[in-house]
Amino acid sequence: MSSSTTVSAELGLRLVVPDRTTVPLLAGMEYAADDPYAIRMAFYVGEDEPVEWIFARELLTVGIVRKVGDGDVEVWPAGSGDDTLHIALSSPFGNALFEAPLSPVADFLHRTYEVVPAGREGEFIDIDSELEDLLWPS
Repeated sequence: MSSSTTVSAELGLRLVVPDRTTVPLLAGMEYAADDPYAIRMAFYVGEDEPVEWIFARELLTVGIVRKVGDGDVEVWPAGSGDDTLHIALSSPFGNALFEAPLSPVADFLHRTYEVVPAGREGEFIDIDSELEDLLWPS
């Protein structure tokens, strides 16, 4: 089964800078049924092009409940009574810590699971097309 159905949302976040103050910024989240394991997040940081990160939908889902991730992306809830989700990104170019409102992220994820239910992601991948891309690069 293949589908081009997408889910997208804009999200206001805060970039936590070294002195622990925060800088507001906008991010776009996108999910496509034809890439069912991935969430794309574009951070608009004042450059001409946004900075895009791609990470597992499951990572973001689990991160709403408890700390998860090891390495480039870590996600965790702020704690009891705080509607904040922390997203830490690390690359050879630097590190960034973002604070995001948890409810809009949870709503976005809920919509992705309406499009592709958990455990059924494999049904949305076109295996023949993926193999062709791997075996016969253009």
